[in-house]
Amino acid sequence: MKIKEGFVRREVAGNNVVVAVGEASEKFNGMMKLNETGSFLWEKLEAGISRDELVASLLEAYNVDKDTASVGVDKFIAELEKLGCIEK
Repeated sequence: MKIKEGFVRREVAGNNVVVAVGEASEKFNGMMKLNETGSFLWEKLEAGISRDELVASLLEAYNVDKDTASVGVDKFIAELEKLGCIEK
């Protein structure tokens, strides 16, 4: 799984946001604000990583149980899919 070309994460006024550039901005013309965990997962997805690797990374970096990490990753992926930000 990987972030589609044309979607970038930037820090604006102390907040991590995702914006579309180039051709991607024709379909996504908004901005998505990421919290700390979302920014962490986005960074992992930029490098290309599987769902299970995302869960493992979350477990390693944060004090959270596997069920909570799995649910969080699934929700995050579903939202990115809905917005058209990732490719499998």
